[in-house]
Amino acid sequence: MTAPPLTNLLLSALPASALRRLLGEEQPARLKLSHPLFERGQRVRHVYFPIDSFVSLLTPRAHDGSAPLEVGLVGNEGMVGNWLLLGVEAAPLSALVQGGGLAWRVDASTFRREIGGSRRLRDVFDRYLYVQLVQLAQTASCTRFHVVESRLARWLLMTRDRAHSREFRVTQQFLAYMLGVRRAGVTRAAASLKRRKLIRYSRGAIEIVDESGLEKAACSCYATDRETYARVLGRRAR
Repeated sequence: MTAPPLTNLLLSALPASALRRLLGEEQPARLKLSHPLFERGQRVRHVYFPIDSFVSLLTPRAHDGSAPLEVGLVGNEGMVGNWLLLGVEAAPLSALVQGGGLAWRVDASTFRREIGGSRRLRDVFDRYLYVQLVQLAQTASCTRFHVVESRLARWLLMTRDRAHSREFRVTQQFLAYMLGVRRAGVTRAAASLKRRKLIRYSRGAIEIVDESGLEKAACSCYATDRETYARVLGRRAR
């Protein structure tokens, strides 16, 4: 089991002086499970840098009543609210805490001021913005072309990386929302991974039993996301 991180990887790449100006005297905020940080279209007043928490980025519920779809998952490798780099305050997606824990919370005005005055900060966050745009495009392609079982394996690995644990809780209904499929599809995919002895799954509790086997079962999008992060930001996202 991977030990929980001590900080956020993006913040750890910053010079100490820039980090002090960005965080000031703030202490990490505790994000509660299932708490919405903001809804799509809402003005963003803070940006978040998860430490041991993680946050789902969701499309809004459609007019026909269909459930939101997860298009991004942010843990201690990244930040939530990076569209402020583009001068846009309104959130393009909803943000929901999927794994409770700590995160650095920075006032939006402070964030804009500091990136405006530091080329180093701007470069780090611009690179992460690029990585997230690539990952969003990869997720769209994954949802369209890859089978549910491979997508579920990818999602479980992404969650493991951000939860820093091989064990976590999630319902089949929530997995269906995240993957954009019917609950029956999630049931079949989870049962297949369980038969292959890659996971244990019972009453919402999931344990990854065979990590290397699950990585082989996942679609190529998982490895592509990690490679993109490492290439652009110069470090592994785990």
